[in-house]
Amino acid sequence: MSLGYAQKLSYKEDVGTVGMPEIFDSPHALDSKIEELAVMILRSKHLVAFTGAGISTSSGIPDFRGPKGVWTLQQAGKGIPDASLPFHRAMPSLTHMALVELERAGVLKFVISQNVDSLHLRSGIPREKLAELHGNSFMEVCSSCGKEYLRDFEIETIGLKETRRRCADNSCLAKLTDTVLDWEDALPAKEMDLAHNHCSAADLVLCLGTSLQITPACNFPFRCLKNGGRVVIVNLQSTPKDKKASLVIHGLVDKVMEAVMRILNYRIPPFVRIDFVHVSLSHSPRKKACVKWVLRIKSIHGPKATMPFLKSVEVAFPDRPDMKCALLQEQPFVLKRQTTQRKSFKILLTLNLSEGCGSSFSQIEWPVNFQVKQKSLSLDRDKVLNELKGLAERESCCGQEVLLERNVESRSEFTAHAIVTNIVRYAKIEEVPENDDLITSVNGGAFTLKRSCEDGDNSEKSAKRSPR
Repeated sequence: MSLGYAQKLSYKEDVGTVGMPEIFDSPHALDSKIEELAVMILRSKHLVAFTGAGISTSSGIPDFRGPKGVWTLQQAGKGIPDASLPFHRAMPSLTHMALVELERAGVLKFVISQNVDSLHLRSGIPREKLAELHGNSFMEVCSSCGKEYLRDFEIETIGLKETRRRCADNSCLAKLTDTVLDWEDALPAKEMDLAHNHCSAADLVLCLGTSLQITPACNFPFRCLKNGGRVVIVNLQSTPKDKKASLVIHGLVDKVMEAVMRILNYRIPPFVRIDFVHVSLSHSPRKKACVKWVLRIKSIHGPKATMPFLKSVEVAFPDRPDMKCALLQEQPFVLKRQTTQRKSFKILLTLNLSEGCGSSFSQIEWPVNFQVKQKSLSLDRDKVLNELKGLAERESCCGQEVLLERNVESRSEFTAHAIVTNIVRYAKIEEVPENDDLITSVNGGAFTLKRSCEDGDNSEKSAKRSPR
């Protein structure tokens, strides 16, 4: 776990009960509750998800109050538990991606998160459908115009402090601040308003992986009760709010959501992570026959930003054996050379990816001809990225690269590239068989669930609910 994240999670006396024992429903009770939850989701017109640390534990990020939680160990005088991979490389869990599919299907209307790990945004939840009550470790915001900047590196400060960067809008250029709250900071008004409005409008609020002990956040889900809404809690520990919930499920949240999605016949999509790099080549004639040029590989977030997914860059010239190859090991990656101006060549960049990436390297080819000026190019970013994700899914591997933009000036050229650095498939449930009889009919207030049993005995269960 990163030092910055550990600071965010430092134990306080008023955080409530820690070291809570885990509770598991019996298999029969769990199956019954999961079916009931599936019916409730199916009947919902305004579903809101309220998430806590428990949905990210399978992503390698420790929770707070469990037997091995951050605050549990701190209270016992022990150190911060180690994460299974670097914080910036954490991948969304099955639950994160299940919520993405429900949102895409129009079932899930809004997500309220107490987490700062950015996994909801990375997974694909639209920013306008997400309230991050405690901030985001990878987000900066302009102190003047309010523009947000999602980074691929962890912001170095917490407590709404100024960072080292400024707004990219030339008409603004104000200083940026981090967005993660310290203990004394009030919840952000905009996020609170969104959470309040959606919980008030919700007919079902699904609380996932949260012990519901941190105020005032823990009170938001229960605003739906005033208008006849219901609350479902899925958590491994009991919570102070259990008695107010219509349904409490004690089980692993990923296991619960996996079963719910199968019953509802929804596919859980794979997660494809894409990172970005800027490559630039600037040059100035030194004399008639030669040109001096500088190659730079840097972050899209500016010259002061690091690229944590890159550990080194190899530079080769495959069609020019007379040119010496180079290994760049320090960021920003810079190579300076002098060559004959009239002879073209090709640069082959091998980007060696860091720990936590799904591939060891990716490559970029760049043809260089100082006597022929390239044309600027601007592509449909969303379309290109969607095509890249589709390619990664089909090939089931990482490392693919695609050009997003080329900007050509008199003596310089800048390009932006997208690279697939991870793909996570959620086994067995990514594709739902077409003939899987899982949920079949909705007649008024009656819902018929069909279960595909392993022993081949397909039984029907009818869940009766009066129309609302």
